[in-house]
Amino acid sequence: MLKFLGLRAIRYAVMIFGVTTLSYLMAVSFFDPALQMVEASSGAEIDPEISYQRVQETLARLKLDPDQNALERYGVWIRDVVTAWDWGRTPNGGRVNDEFGTRLWISTQLTLAATVLTFVIGVALGVFSAARQYRLGDRLTTGYSYLTMVLPTPVAFLLVQRLAIWFNEATGTTTFYVAGFRSVGVDGFWNQALDMAAHYAVPTFAMTVFGWAGMQISQRQYLLDFVNSDFVRTARATGLTRNQAILRHALRVSFIPTAQSLAYTIPALFTGTVFAEVVFNWDGLGSWSMRALISQDVNATVAMTAYGCVIFAIGALLADVFTSIVDPRVRL
Repeated sequence: MLKFLGLRAIRYAVMIFGVTTLSYLMAVSFFDPALQMVEASSGAEIDPEISYQRVQETLARLKLDPDQNALERYGVWIRDVVTAWDWGRTPNGGRVNDEFGTRLWISTQLTLAATVLTFVIGVALGVFSAARQYRLGDRLTTGYSYLTMVLPTPVAFLLVQRLAIWFNEATGTTTFYVAGFRSVGVDGFWNQALDMAAHYAVPTFAMTVFGWAGMQISQRQYLLDFVNSDFVRTARATGLTRNQAILRHALRVSFIPTAQSLAYTIPALFTGTVFAEVVFNWDGLGSWSMRALISQDVNATVAMTAYGCVIFAIGALLADVFTSIVDPRVRL
């Protein structure tokens, strides 16, 4: 297994390097943060030529000179990354390493509980609906999942947010917070824990109830593919009930593709959820990467691209490991 995973890791490392290099060269060729900075300060009474020159001088000090040759800039940047793990500066002077680390922790906090709940509830409801195919419980569960899949995510999150606001107004208290991830000036461990729970409840609930649909439908379909298989009928012939045969035999086989999909959903813990971060005002990786694109921030955009590649590679390796654990026929 270790040899196989090592070879796969080397291939992914080459892929990550190639994609990162291409992304940097493309970003340097097409992005011009100087124009964005000049436009942002256009309200000031400054000669546009003088303003643009000052912006260029500022960017040059940050190793972001837009007039420098793309290959030369890439050489300086990749050398700093390899030798000092320095991913450069943003146009406003901040360090990409520091801003990335802060927002990574925020995104992880936002999506951790929701991802676990989505997987557990989605699989459980998928097994429940498959065991009761075409009955009322199956129709209600699957119908709800299809409804949430066609409902736009921002609209769904705004509905939950509005429901929390309505609850606060009806009770005359601030039971749930609908924006931000903590309150300022809260002291004491238990007070901080309660404040955190009040901030977590609404986004976690929204991402869970509108997130398990895909997992539920896929698990239901995978399980139904094996319910009438020969080995399930043989198990029932030994005296097992239909539900017992499903849980003991069909479920494990149907869980193989689900385990693979789980490995690819784990990266969502670290890449962030743009819609959830924007609606609930959590300044994580998703919203940060969107601002980097809008402001034409080369270093932040490339850092997020490289990070996305790394997370994808980790998910692919985890998929191989999970498959070998669930499916005894697979040996790495």
